[in-house]
Amino acid sequence: MKNIKIEDYIPIVGRSTIEDLYYLAQAISPRVIQNINSTFTGGGVAEILNRGVPLMNQLGVDSRWDTIKGDESFFRVTKKFHNALHGKQQDISQEELDYFIEVNRRNLREMELTGDFILVHDPQPIVLIEKKKEIGKKWLWRCHIDVSRPDKKIWEFLRGFVYDYDGAVFSAPNFSQDLPIRQFLISPSIDPLSEKNRDIEQGFIDEVLTKYGIRSEKPIITQVSRFDYLKDPVGVIDAFNLVKRSVDCQLILAGGTATDDPESDEVLTKVREKADGNPDIHILLVPTGSDLEINALQRASSIIVQKSIREGFGLTVTEGLWKGKPVVASAVGGIPLQIKNRLTGLLSYSIEGTALDIRNLLTNATFAKWLGGNGREHVRHNFLITRQIKEWLLLFISTEHPGDTIYL
Repeated sequence: MKNIKIEDYIPIVGRSTIEDLYYLAQAISPRVIQNINSTFTGGGVAEILNRGVPLMNQLGVDSRWDTIKGDESFFRVTKKFHNALHGKQQDISQEELDYFIEVNRRNLREMELTGDFILVHDPQPIVLIEKKKEIGKKWLWRCHIDVSRPDKKIWEFLRGFVYDYDGAVFSAPNFSQDLPIRQFLISPSIDPLSEKNRDIEQGFIDEVLTKYGIRSEKPIITQVSRFDYLKDPVGVIDAFNLVKRSVDCQLILAGGTATDDPESDEVLTKVREKADGNPDIHILLVPTGSDLEINALQRASSIIVQKSIREGFGLTVTEGLWKGKPVVASAVGGIPLQIKNRLTGLLSYSIEGTALDIRNLLTNATFAKWLGGNGREHVRHNFLITRQIKEWLLLFISTEHPGDTIYL
């Protein structure tokens, strides 16, 4: 966030939007907002907090960010939770559930809980709510996962903790669950001024393509995601191979790993085996902190793909739309909030459907450009970080005054 000020967003979202943020922030200050998740790097949650927390502080709201500590065994269990909540069959023993609680309670003993509002992100730190009876405060559970069809055993286990929160926040309406606490809808967002999304010069884009041996004169199809089974990178290669039969093009699968995802290396190995040395398939393990390179790869692309099997929201879709690129993505999770089929992008339901959509866009440049322009405006009005901050501020005010009529 170096050298970026909240006023720098005025040319993008308008002065009145920024004035509204300052006004709402005054209603929260001097209360402290404490975010807690499982990692400072890797994945959409860390990215959202990395951008949002400093901006909240600029508005005069004391916003903090802490992470829990866990070993490989703990994160192996939480990865199973992640998959199970997405509806994937998982074998999770009672011993693993007990260890999950044990690690959380160890964090409870070591962590300073200083917030007036404590935002716990996703399942990894969910047990921290046990401290509420002792210290009070307002506690909110922010679920970034698609829990529309969760594994019943794991959801029942976690729901026992969710009940004690003051509210639960989901990314899409269909993720809502039968809970006795208040539920809120706040969709994730991107920061248009971050290194991953700001405008960059063509010369830098060319340098990045040269670095990775990618030819600029041949159409580029790109998926940017962690190497995760639920992102289906192997299925993307299958779709690409179908497209390749009739249109000469290239595929980029660019992603990295996260400290709380022990499956990434295994998935990466399978992706490389599937590519089988094809020179037009570029598998890029991009290290943390390479946001400018990701930006360049997306801007160099003809089409952005996100062929997820399950998806919480899909910020890589948002990124592609913001750059004016036509996007082909699976109709899962929060993606349909972003893509209105054939208006702001194309929704696909299979490998064959994905391939057909890609081929149609590659052979119809006028439609592709029109679709990309619509997608960018959709993001401008609905999925930028200023909108998300406004909704968080309203959430805090609402949580502090449940059932009241609030005059601001």
